[in-house]
Amino acid sequence: MFKKLLGRVKTYALVGESGTGKSFRAVLVAQKYRIDFIIDDGLLIKKNRILAGQSAKKEKTFLAAIRVALFDNKENRNKIIELLKKEKIRKILILGTSEKMVNKITSRLELPPPARMIHIEDISSPEEIEKAVRTRKIEGKHIIPVPSIDIRGSYPQIFHNAIRIFKKRRIQETLGSAPQLHEKSVVRPEYSKRSKVIISQEALSQMVILCVEEYDESIITRKITVKDDKAGYRLVVTIDVPFGLQLEDVIIELQHYIIDNIERYTGILIEEVNIILD
Repeated sequence: MFKKLLGRVKTYALVGESGTGKSFRAVLVAQKYRIDFIIDDGLLIKKNRILAGQSAKKEKTFLAAIRVALFDNKENRNKIIELLKKEKIRKILILGTSEKMVNKITSRLELPPPARMIHIEDISSPEEIEKAVRTRKIEGKHIIPVPSIDIRGSYPQIFHNAIRIFKKRRIQETLGSAPQLHEKSVVRPEYSKRSKVIISQEALSQMVILCVEEYDESIITRKITVKDDKAGYRLVVTIDVPFGLQLEDVIIELQHYIIDNIERYTGILIEEVNIILD
């Protein structure tokens, strides 16, 4: 009954790389499509107010922040699901750095896949995106699309400033609404004050070897290639498989085993795992 209820929800997604201005634009996107609920960095937001969740911005490490944003914590995830059930939502906007991240969030929250996928490039100019990225990299500032009173009360340790914005006239005409003042909160997470966390190809390769050994000791890993792009990591794993194993089942299960374990323990996104039989 629960899954059937959430299956009626229409899911929207706003996708863009970290720091490109998704949270800054989220409220306007929600208004355009008349969406009352937003999922952003581990928070469930209803009409500019934090309804539930745990902000990834308060985490002290980048990897811990990713886990929060992906609702890795079962207790927190279940609370969000229960609230979604009680609220009887019709539309919800999910913010994510990639389509895979959005799909993972919707899956974990038992929501249907996005009916509309909006990319930040569709609603922001290259100049606006460049400015947002520069602000993130140089000043370490992040946006949360809720008024400062909510952030001051819930996360005073990371609160930095508040910005107030009037919708532009052309946006008002498009949405057919009266002029409104929107307040967003500027925060500086602890992890943004530290150096960036990078997982080397060697470290990822060792994780893959360990996953293969845990899955089946008789399978031998011959070679691993790691590629890092904007969507996530792509792995090519060459293996020797003992004669007699059901190859199709082994390959599919091993792919899932590698992806699930690496994502769970590191917080990074694995875009794909290709397996080659040597």
